[in-house]
Amino acid sequence: MQCRQILKEAEVGTSLEISAWVTTRRKQKTFSFIELNDGSCLKGLQVIIDSNVDGYEENIAKANTGASVKIIGDVKASQGKEQRIELHATSFEIIGEAPEDYPLQKKRQSPEFLRDIAHLRGRTKVMGMSTRVRSAAAQAIHSFFKDNGFYYIHTPIITASDTEGAGEMFQVTTLDPNNLPRTDKGDIDYTEDFFGRKTFLTVSGQLSAETLASGLSRVYTFGPTFRAENSNTSRHASEFWMIEPEMAFADLQANADLSEKFLQTVIKEVMDTCQEDLEFCEQIITHKKFKSPFFTNDKSSLLSTLEQVVTTPFQRITYTEAIKLLNKSGKKFEHRTSWGDALQTEHERYLAEVLFKAPTIISDYPASFKSFYMYLNDDERTVRAMDVIVPRIGEIIGGSQREDRYDVLTERIKHHGLDEKDYWWYTDLRKYGSVPHSGFGLGFERLVMYLTGLSNIRDVISFPRTPKHADF
Repeated sequence: MQCRQILKEAEVGTSLEISAWVTTRRKQKTFSFIELNDGSCLKGLQVIIDSNVDGYEENIAKANTGASVKIIGDVKASQGKEQRIELHATSFEIIGEAPEDYPLQKKRQSPEFLRDIAHLRGRTKVMGMSTRVRSAAAQAIHSFFKDNGFYYIHTPIITASDTEGAGEMFQVTTLDPNNLPRTDKGDIDYTEDFFGRKTFLTVSGQLSAETLASGLSRVYTFGPTFRAENSNTSRHASEFWMIEPEMAFADLQANADLSEKFLQTVIKEVMDTCQEDLEFCEQIITHKKFKSPFFTNDKSSLLSTLEQVVTTPFQRITYTEAIKLLNKSGKKFEHRTSWGDALQTEHERYLAEVLFKAPTIISDYPASFKSFYMYLNDDERTVRAMDVIVPRIGEIIGGSQREDRYDVLTERIKHHGLDEKDYWWYTDLRKYGSVPHSGFGLGFERLVMYLTGLSNIRDVISFPRTPKHADF
């Protein structure tokens, strides 16, 4: 049985077997206490081993923190207040020893130290919690889309197009850097490359998802994406996972409705599934004196904020209305709030936390700083884009109604300085039975950070890829 099952379900008077890792050991004169954890839950299982158990002296000496063991024992009522039951061993076996220099001793370790031993940090409370929440969130996401008639699709990781037009992409090539083929003009001849042209790791599965939505109506991607941005902030990684639904016959309003229902459903499911883990985060975040280097410095209640998102109808305003409200507020912001400027996190948080006290969907942004594929409004100044902002972090979802008019789309591609030939298949969709369609993108790591209150993206993904870091 797993620790989680034992602590929750095991009945006093029964016998059972568990295999797990030692987290602590306390040796007394005639018996020892050890605490075990197998990663299935936050709390460990206390085991009492009497000295008359076969091989006691030899095995207890080897049962250092980090060692793996197999124990068979009897379940008894715990004498302490921390847990309901404890296990009294009748058989005790060391599976794998851990020397005294095992890095994860019972002391506080910094996030930086643990990231340097990413192969072991899955045994820590914070990383175990993060991984369980991540797993529950992923399962909730798949369940949500299945229940709402979406098909799970797998879009290419290798691509020849830049969805965002940002140009910060990892190139994929099999050409020998020491013997590059050249054209008559001296340029690298990519017709000699594996795919016969320049290719990259994708920054988004959106464009491919749109093609399948044009035949299946409702689809979603959930996979890795890559951005070659030399950024070392706490919110950026070079490899991250994206959730990207696409809906045919859907305008921006339908897109906003889906995003609200999606967030509320997924967050509620994770709160129900990972109650113990989220309460652990809550205790650390709201502790009056202790400030953890892993978690946000915002001392407001994590659970109350999540509950607010789940139970409160989302407010909806346009970008233009948002700018007016920010300017009327009388608050001095660090960044400008003029029409045409991108909203910053401080603006988004003010709207969601102070003004509306609710998650908020902002729509119809200036076309000047939005992507080429977003539907151009009749004013030709704004596009049918939307951002979902939530208390504590600001933007969590970005989406839009896609441009479904062939002439307008091709002009937008040119306006953004992109080569229309690279998007011939994408513009083709607007020739053959084009329909209004919409979708959004959600960075999965951003969602896990929001659910847990962890402040660094490197702590919500097991093996983060950031500049100069790809060790594991």
